[in-house]
Amino acid sequence: MAFGEQIQIKTRREIELMREAARNVAEILLELRGLVVAGVSTAELDQHAARAIEERGVESSFKGYDPGGLPSYPAVLCVSVNDEIVHGIPGSRVLKEGDIVGLDFGVSVEGYHGDSAVTVPVGEIRPEVQKLLDVTRDSLDRGVGAVQAGNRLSDIGHAVQERVEKEEFSVVRTFAGHGIGSKLHEPPWIPNYGAPSRGPRLLPGMVLAIEPMVNAGGPGVRMLDDEWTAVTEDGSLSAHFEHTVLVTEGDPEVLTRIPGSH
Repeated sequence: MAFGEQIQIKTRREIELMREAARNVAEILLELRGLVVAGVSTAELDQHAARAIEERGVESSFKGYDPGGLPSYPAVLCVSVNDEIVHGIPGSRVLKEGDIVGLDFGVSVEGYHGDSAVTVPVGEIRPEVQKLLDVTRDSLDRGVGAVQAGNRLSDIGHAVQERVEKEEFSVVRTFAGHGIGSKLHEPPWIPNYGAPSRGPRLLPGMVLAIEPMVNAGGPGVRMLDDEWTAVTEDGSLSAHFEHTVLVTEGDPEVLTRIPGSH
């Protein structure tokens, strides 16, 4: 874990722009969740998200994203199905009853970003699969709960790991949460595991994207040939939830949470 990188404190103006971006993310994600039904293709979900972005006059955080060393990301939405952990590229795949679908989405307003993810079922799913979703969502809530001024950065990942491993699921270690602001990914790197009470103290004005990725099997990751889609090494199911969170003087403000959202 790299603790030496400077975590930016956002200005009041920057926070307002991020609130606006995050609200749009949450509202569009809520629309997308309603479209996740058997027979819909992952490309159709991406097309709906692209139309919503255009109608609202915001910018996609994902399309054209270039992390260096990879092809730029070709869509506005990441759609990860079943054993796909993150960064699934939308295409011709058609959803079927019993699938689980991770939707990861971000937009910017005047250059400032909001980022959120949710994993949703397609119709009825098995109880053990519902448990994976419930535990992952709850681990996000535990991580968010650790976003308190004065806490250490590693308290977030510790809270996530403790919740996940209690249920004998695995935390993905290849990917992590991150700072967010005028860039989609800013310092710090926020792993979903680790000992508590380490790293820099959290201060009001920091904005963090907290995002547990949890596998039903082992934590191993394998990359597909598209160089973006990460899948579980053992073929087990995976779930992903994310919120953009502001550190305040009191309780954390979840910028990407609106009524009806996760």
